[in-house]
Amino acid sequence: MNNIDNHYVMGIDLGTQSLKLGIYDVNGQCVSIEGQSYDTQYFSNGYAEQNPNDWWSALKDCVVKTKKKLDFSKVKGISVCATSSTVLLTDKEINPIQNAICWMDQRNILEEDEINQNNDPLVREILEYSGGKVSMEWMVTKSLWLAKNLKMKNRYVIEQLDWINYKLTGRLVASQCNASCKWNFIESKGGFNSHFFKEIGLENIESAWPKKVLKVGELIGTVSESCSKDLGIPRNVPVFQGGIDAHIGMIGSRSLEHGNLSLVTGTSFVHLIHHNRPVFQEGLWGPYDSPLMDGYWLLEGGQLSAGSIITWFMKEFYDGKNEAKIYNELEDHVKDIEIGSEGILALDHWHGNRTPYRDPYAKGTFIGLTPAHTKYHIYRAILESIALGTTNVIRTIENTNVSVKRIIVGGGLSKNHLLMQMISDCSNTPIYLSDDNETSVKGAAIVAAYGLNQHATIVETSEQMTKVELAFEPDINRNKQYQKLFNNYLELNDLINPFMRKIQLERSTN
Repeated sequence: MNNIDNHYVMGIDLGTQSLKLGIYDVNGQCVSIEGQSYDTQYFSNGYAEQNPNDWWSALKDCVVKTKKKLDFSKVKGISVCATSSTVLLTDKEINPIQNAICWMDQRNILEEDEINQNNDPLVREILEYSGGKVSMEWMVTKSLWLAKNLKMKNRYVIEQLDWINYKLTGRLVASQCNASCKWNFIESKGGFNSHFFKEIGLENIESAWPKKVLKVGELIGTVSESCSKDLGIPRNVPVFQGGIDAHIGMIGSRSLEHGNLSLVTGTSFVHLIHHNRPVFQEGLWGPYDSPLMDGYWLLEGGQLSAGSIITWFMKEFYDGKNEAKIYNELEDHVKDIEIGSEGILALDHWHGNRTPYRDPYAKGTFIGLTPAHTKYHIYRAILESIALGTTNVIRTIENTNVSVKRIIVGGGLSKNHLLMQMISDCSNTPIYLSDDNETSVKGAAIVAAYGLNQHATIVETSEQMTKVELAFEPDINRNKQYQKLFNNYLELNDLINPFMRKIQLERSTN
């Protein structure tokens, strides 16, 4: 990057609940960060939708607030990350026809089952690279539902990321990060396999998807004239391809190298670790072929419900009061409750389970409640369920002989020190924190810096622009206590998940 010491890069992160816009200098220092929330519409039948125009309005609001602080002419590169797969059906002019289908939307459960039960040899071969199954969260299952239920002629099926990049540049492209992880794109096997799509009922789906797939950091285009007028960002600023918010968070948390587990905490948790060869393990997503960097295979685990359970607790027990004060109160009361919440055991699958059960029918559970328990016991049980769920993911990863040496945490719940210590104790793994807990927005900014040739590789750029430090070490005595609780957690899953499936199927046939 030539003579840019006084110049900036911009990262944009479209999360489940809000958009964040961060401006960073070339050393990784945050110059400005702004956020704007938007609504999600939840329905009792499992649907979850967002209005894509709300995303663009949120971006406008963040730009307006940022322009009050700095000169946008110093911004020399932009990159975007977003949730995946939050899917839009658009017309040929890329105008949304309806609300976006959010990643956690469950309308396509039957399509998930249909693909996963397909025994065609080619289908099974392709699915090996996604842990043997597809998920209702992914582009392929959502596309199959759309193809069955809505008119597809002269339509595009695209992701949230694709639409925002199109609005910025006027160019419709897909990200290899998203395509590798959610669209069954396998780089070493030539990318998309048309025969696979035909076998699962998606013949010609590629004509409805973006025609070009770009690697993370590749140039998409520059800020268009119409975007410049609409947002007030200078025209011709280069926009570089980003990817999935959690995955770009690996770049923003310096967790790209082997042995580092990136834990992105938010509404859901995402667990990501690189390895140098394809590792096939039932219960994990992947091995994904080079979604972030060539030659880096990625394994992914996740908890669909994490921060969302805490949000539920705060809403039901505190009704939106001063959250900072409440969290201090909760920690004061909860820290002295014994491990195991004095007999309460909770499961964390409020929106289904991603890893290792891959069960969309799993739901949240509390057992052991008595009149002696208080809201503080319930809160502790919720935190413990999240820690137990993360430990279950780590155990599944290590069953592949991929070693987890440290956890590097980013996202909003990295500030919940009680939860972080629980995860460290329960998993018996040290936790490191990034110098910036907004790892996804910073990761996007680092991608922009890499695109501008600041350093030769994404790894080098990440190392130059981020710092991490040890924050939580496991306690051996607490770990022994958590091992007993973890065994009970595993046994409860085995007992109750089949019953949950029965209940959900009965509801769907009523």
